[in-house]
Amino acid sequence: MSEWQTLTSKKLDELATSLSTEFKSATPFAHCIIDNFLPPEIVESLVDEFPTDTDPIWEFSDQQDIQVKLRSNWQSETDIRPTTQSVVHFLNSGAAMKSFSKLTGIEKLISDPYYTGGGLNCTKRNGLLDVHADGNWHHAMGVHRRLNVILYLNKFWDPKWGGALELWDEKLTKCVKSIDPLFNRLVVFETHDLTYHGHPTPLLCPPDQSRKSLILYYYTASPRPKSQVLVERPHRALWRRRELRELT
Repeated sequence: MSEWQTLTSKKLDELATSLSTEFKSATPFAHCIIDNFLPPEIVESLVDEFPTDTDPIWEFSDQQDIQVKLRSNWQSETDIRPTTQSVVHFLNSGAAMKSFSKLTGIEKLISDPYYTGGGLNCTKRNGLLDVHADGNWHHAMGVHRRLNVILYLNKFWDPKWGGALELWDEKLTKCVKSIDPLFNRLVVFETHDLTYHGHPTPLLCPPDQSRKSLILYYYTASPRPKSQVLVERPHRALWRRRELRELT
């Protein structure tokens, strides 16, 4: 590990101990927020490396539930730029898995070498991500999705632009918690069929700004508790305006 990775690993392990009770008791579902997570120079480098809109690494989505959004399509390590790669390696390391297990109480977490659905995200003006529950299964590895980790990379974000991560109640009646996507803020939350989240209001940021993040997902070989399951079969995201209307 580099010096910054060693120091951040120690910091994460200490935070896992101090925030564990807060994480597990949070509403509407288990989550926590860690501000100023990485050393400033590392996050600055992540922003400097962030791909331009025309970079071939992006997949573009503009449909009912995911509007005006770019998502990286990493095929191999060579697709990931140096600082981004070092941060991803750190967050996917065994040390990080142990700390996230300590934080969440979810044992034997597994990182994703395929980056399925994860990686860099960029939502442009008028973009949104409708409220949903995440997919539950990693087909390539045959494991159950359990935890989301989001690092925000928005250096000059104005909350008036919107884009806050909304955490909704189990009956999909209201947003219970709103988290602004602020620079160097790490959000960790448990994911299952009842952890409804998104940023469903179109962004009002200027045309030269966007909502940027690095997202990683973690898994377990053992299944989720029955209380967290609405759909037994492997499924993709369950969207508020479609699948969840029938299930809730």
